[in-house]
Amino acid sequence: MAPPPQDHRQPLLSGEEPDEREETAYEPSERIHIVGVDSDSDASDFAPPFSWRKLWLFTGPGFLMSIAFLDPGNLEGDLQSGAIAGYSLLWLLMWATAVGLLIQMLSARLGVATGRHLAELCRSEYPTWARMLLWIMAELALIGADIQEVIGSAIAIKILSNGYLPLWAGVVITALDCFVFLFLENYGVRKLEAFFAVLIAVMAISFAWMFGDTKPNGTELLLGILIPKLSSKTIKQAVGVVGCIIMPHNVFLHSALVQSRDVDRSKKGRVDEALRYYGIESTAALAVSFFINLCVTTVFAKAFYGTEVANSIGLVNAGQLLQDKYGGGIFPILYIWAIGLLAAGQSSTITGTYAGQFIMGGFLNLRLKKWVRAMITRSCAIIPTIIVALIFDSSEDSLDKLNEWLNVLQSVQIPFALIPLLCLVAKEEIMGTFRIGPVLKTISWIVAVLVILINGYLLLDFFMNVVDGLTVAVVVCAFTVGYVSFILYLVSRNFTFASWSRRQSKQLDLN
Repeated sequence: MAPPPQDHRQPLLSGEEPDEREETAYEPSERIHIVGVDSDSDASDFAPPFSWRKLWLFTGPGFLMSIAFLDPGNLEGDLQSGAIAGYSLLWLLMWATAVGLLIQMLSARLGVATGRHLAELCRSEYPTWARMLLWIMAELALIGADIQEVIGSAIAIKILSNGYLPLWAGVVITALDCFVFLFLENYGVRKLEAFFAVLIAVMAISFAWMFGDTKPNGTELLLGILIPKLSSKTIKQAVGVVGCIIMPHNVFLHSALVQSRDVDRSKKGRVDEALRYYGIESTAALAVSFFINLCVTTVFAKAFYGTEVANSIGLVNAGQLLQDKYGGGIFPILYIWAIGLLAAGQSSTITGTYAGQFIMGGFLNLRLKKWVRAMITRSCAIIPTIIVALIFDSSEDSLDKLNEWLNVLQSVQIPFALIPLLCLVAKEEIMGTFRIGPVLKTISWIVAVLVILINGYLLLDFFMNVVDGLTVAVVVCAFTVGYVSFILYLVSRNFTFASWSRRQSKQLDLN
């Protein structure tokens, strides 16, 4: 039997200052103790019986992770998919969410089994030049996602203030979420998770209310989920649906969030137990996110599919177009949309701050105070976002074009989160008995290749439309060569890891 996963952290030496230790996602005092963990004496090899109380204590990280499936960028993809493709891409939304669940469960598996998150492991397993490139890519992905999320919140604030507050003012207000995050974090992980649960509930109620107001066709909705359809006219929306689901920073985030629970990794049964409960709560969280995305897609499918404005709908004008079509009611649909959008934007910007702390601390081993890292993370995103808001405040078309560029930025970064994850989670030295088996490994790589190819299509289509002139073409080609070369290097590390593991296994057998 393969050895259990080892904790690669060095113990604190006698006389060594605490600040000299490696950065950790959570200090021991911050982790949640699972009730009954000491009373289950049979947990060394087998997981204890299922407990609803333990499921409740493990519940939280999956819902924080699910926020990335509900950010303003995803909502924009949903409304455009519904307006242009109608109900026909609902099946793809469902399967894309399932793919997202698979990726996130691998991320959780890595974090639980090793006690380290993906950024920390990348720092240990890759040479300095590759590690720094991966860190830069992760930071760029995070900044791009944060710009979309902050702009989404600012649009909602502008709507709720009846246009009194301009976009840049909404950005400044949204920047204050950093302090909300720090305030809640001081009261413990559970308080922070409860806050996100409230925001998810606000989104669910808001978009379900819109669903009830617009009354989408139930039969077409069901057929859209069950019967796959794809045409040349909807291929771009299909690519957008898949591309929005996998968020690079979220892969790093989930592997860190699961460490908020105190799990005894020296006992196989404890790790199995944690993985089981995290699997249940992550599935439930993404089921909720699928319901919310489904509501948004079907609302805009019912309202605008086949209309003249279908191709011009974005976050900026979506609420007003809904208001023009459906009017008031008990509560104007414009404000219902804005409340849901604000909850999506605020929750995703705070999780972005959280992810930024783990990414920076993990890759660079920075043992900074949390408020310092949070301020650095927020500044990296807020400053460019304010500039964007000032430039694009009066131009809806330009803002939509910017969003396309940001989606491309996310697509470019996906391989640099997925490939290290799949390499590391299959490495016996890292995972021990919890490494993924051949079947799951094959399925995961097939899924990863499909996601990368789909996003590659988006990149190709985008650059074919924007590249104009020999100089730009040369720059794009040079970038592409470097980009593909780095991806091939990361993939080649998988074979290096596999060869190393086989040699180690043979050595153990001989001994």
